[in-house]
Amino acid sequence: MELMDAIRERRSIRVFDGRPVDPAIIDELVDAATYAPSRFNVQPWHFHIAIGAARDRVGQVMAMTTAHLNEYVDILGAEGMEHAARFYADLGTAPVVIGISAKYVEDPTDWLDDTIAVGAALQNLLLSVVEHGLAACSLTAPEWVRDQLVDAFEIPEGAVIMALVVLGYADEEPVEKDRHTDVATYLR
Repeated sequence: MELMDAIRERRSIRVFDGRPVDPAIIDELVDAATYAPSRFNVQPWHFHIAIGAARDRVGQVMAMTTAHLNEYVDILGAEGMEHAARFYADLGTAPVVIGISAKYVEDPTDWLDDTIAVGAALQNLLLSVVEHGLAACSLTAPEWVRDQLVDAFEIPEGAVIMALVVLGYADEEPVEKDRHTDVATYLR
């Protein structure tokens, strides 16, 4: 697959068919993620892969987020709220949830650099997902369940959860959405 094809085909999927994902494929996704750039090659990320009972524990924590969805009714609308509630209730039946963590660093510039590096690793992983014929949805950990997610993913002290990736085989066809075109300004 060509890189631009993967970039254009990548979509956030929130409904999965529940089939398990081969651990060797998950290893390839993580390997692709580790080729992301990072400041001085510190590679600040760590991937916590929840499958089976661990995935169920993570799912139970994420299901608690539906209690706070009403705060987003103005943004999501009624239909969006219903879709979000269904997704968070069982994470779309995805068989794999990956938590991405990084050690927290005090220096604001280093923390920004590490945050960007984790985002680059996340994008590498998501593009590899497309290449492997899988589907995923990336999301951040809502503040009100963050501590419980740290426990569920067994993230060591001093590290924080940066992102989640819900992973599996798609059981929905996402609608392609328009992209903003006024996103660059040339300065001369």
